Amino acid sequence: MATLDQLMQITGVVAAGEFTAGGDLVDFRSAMQMPQDQAGMTAQFCGTVSIMFNTLAKAYSHMYTNVSWLPPKFWAYGGGDMAVCVGGTKGVFVEIAKADFNRLFNALAEA
Repeated sequence: MATLDQLMQITGVVAAGEFTAGGDLVDFRSAMQMPQDQAGMTAQFCGTVSIMFNTLAKAYSHMYTNVSWLPPKFWAYGGGDMAVCVGGTKGVFVEIAKADFNRLFNALAEA
């Protein structure tokens, strides 16, 4: 299971955080300027989106029985220069141009 410090060592990662299933911030690390309140809002966002994708995975597992959708492993959103990638209750901000997405998604799938 990847720690926040291990996630921060992955190429392109500039922030890593852990949140509860309800979206409360547990802990975070950042190499960029990120105040505690912004990290907390990000945790809430990540918790909410994770709930949505968990619901989607359950629905897809009933609709498409010939492929496996469960358990959910990770999700990502990218826009502009940055991406947010989440696995379980841990997530990172990563610079898209520098990202090692294979390594990142493998680490988050284990998180």
